[in-house]
Amino acid sequence: MNFVLNLLAGAIRVTIPIAFAALAGMLSERAGIINMGLEGMMLFGAFFSVVGSYITGSAWLGLLFAMAAGALTGLLMAVFAIGFKCEHMLTGVAVNLLASGLTVVLMQMIWDTRGKSAAVDGLGVWTFPLFDKIPVVRELIGSVSPLFFILIFCVIAMWFVMYHTPVGLRIRVIGNNPFMAGSMGINVYRIQYLAMMVSGALAALGGAYLSIGDINMFSKDMVAGRGYIALSMVILGGWHPVGVAVSGLVYGVAQSLQFRVQSVEIPPQLVQMLPYVVTIAVLFFARSKNKAPAMEGVHYYQKGE
Repeated sequence: MNFVLNLLAGAIRVTIPIAFAALAGMLSERAGIINMGLEGMMLFGAFFSVVGSYITGSAWLGLLFAMAAGALTGLLMAVFAIGFKCEHMLTGVAVNLLASGLTVVLMQMIWDTRGKSAAVDGLGVWTFPLFDKIPVVRELIGSVSPLFFILIFCVIAMWFVMYHTPVGLRIRVIGNNPFMAGSMGINVYRIQYLAMMVSGALAALGGAYLSIGDINMFSKDMVAGRGYIALSMVILGGWHPVGVAVSGLVYGVAQSLQFRVQSVEIPPQLVQMLPYVVTIAVLFFARSKNKAPAMEGVHYYQKGE
């Protein structure tokens, strides 16, 4: 029983950054934009949250730095993917390469190092006396990063917006038929730009968890492919806010299990493959059952363009 609880507790913590990025990917794809730049947005979020904490001495202000950096990155990608009609996938890859290189250059300028930053103030963990009185809850979330509760709020808010507001309806219509949305008087470009900026901010929160929410410093390319994993969780979750967040647990459980079987006499390369093999296997099953927004990745042109 203790093994299962420890496994799930570790999975929840691993899931937090993946779930933020998966929410970001879901939102952008619902608006018709394939956000291959999640990796770079997370990396910028991880870096600028540390910069913000380093400059201000407050991890919470560092979190605002991360969200601002993510929103600007989302805006940058939107300019090229929407404004200049560049291929979405290639634009996202360019954002990832930019983030990988620029964070190293800026780290060299700020801390005179290319490997990792100086230690900064982190968000720490929240502990609730009420949770300590509930046996299973105590082991799972009795002491957890505040970003976990921010994630829960974002999932609920995204679900409400997507399915209970006119804005959410417009986003879903744009993902399936932007030309029809445009003919109905909806400003497709405006909604897509806003969706990309919010997507960038959400992905940056996931990156911030890796730095000021966990180890309280930034290290080169610390996102380590989680942005790409998040894209697969979008598919597994069926492009639904709750679904994509919960789907992150699939990767989280596999990653947590990987940490706990390293002591077993199994070649380490096979152990390290476990989270990715599980993700690919589940993704293969989910792809045939869940349908993507019909017009994701398709460039929209206003009348007269």
